[in-house]
Amino acid sequence: MKLSIITPSFNQGRYIERTVRSVLEQQGDFELEHLVIDGGSTDDTLAILRRYEPRLRWISERDGGQSDALNKGFRMATGEVLGWLNSDDTYQPGALARVAEEYRRSSFEWCFGHCGIIDEEDRPIREFITRYKVAQSRRYSYRRLLRRDFISQPSAFFSAAAYRATGEISRDLMYSMDYDYWLRLGKQWEPHFIDAFLANFRWHTQSKNGAAYRKAAWETFQTARRHATAGQFTDLALHLGHCGALNVLYRLI
Repeated sequence: MKLSIITPSFNQGRYIERTVRSVLEQQGDFELEHLVIDGGSTDDTLAILRRYEPRLRWISERDGGQSDALNKGFRMATGEVLGWLNSDDTYQPGALARVAEEYRRSSFEWCFGHCGIIDEEDRPIREFITRYKVAQSRRYSYRRLLRRDFISQPSAFFSAAAYRATGEISRDLMYSMDYDYWLRLGKQWEPHFIDAFLANFRWHTQSKNGAAYRKAAWETFQTARRHATAGQFTDLALHLGHCGALNVLYRLI
């Protein structure tokens, strides 16, 4: 089987080599395709990418932002299973072998696992948030997902067939396009849960969610509203309360 990993990129020269290596150093019984869709970086990103040719395919041109880059990459992808790894995040060793093994066993339409949080120097941080998300993930339901966004984007994968059926990543969302996509996928299929750590999300002040967590939390709530039905008012109320609690928590840490 073949996995295609899409990495949207723009001026992430500080981190992108660690991202690329975390993909290309994956080993297992699968074929791997890694596509970096760069938005016209002016730092040393392109010089780094050239060092990994031809194992890495990349393009660099102006685009309409992260979602536009992702959709471009997914249209180019030739794998049966698709993954999305941002240019400052990393996969954990053995992650893709585990995903390939689970896909052969269950032929899932989408899946997710656990994700750690790391700092600029790859050190684990905010481990209490990780433990909280692990607990929520083990109790997945669609209503629970409406109440809080606990699926970490780097640890989620979906089949190419599911992408074609669900449609493209939303271009009108700045922070919560991944959450929107999980809700769209979840309306059609129950996810396959992998109870293992697959990836690392890098938290730093220049990251989009790190720099604007209040805006991200509010957009995430609005995304839940978009998908909720008339009978799910309680779920939305719980999500709004969760949003407020997160704003307090992030101010403290």
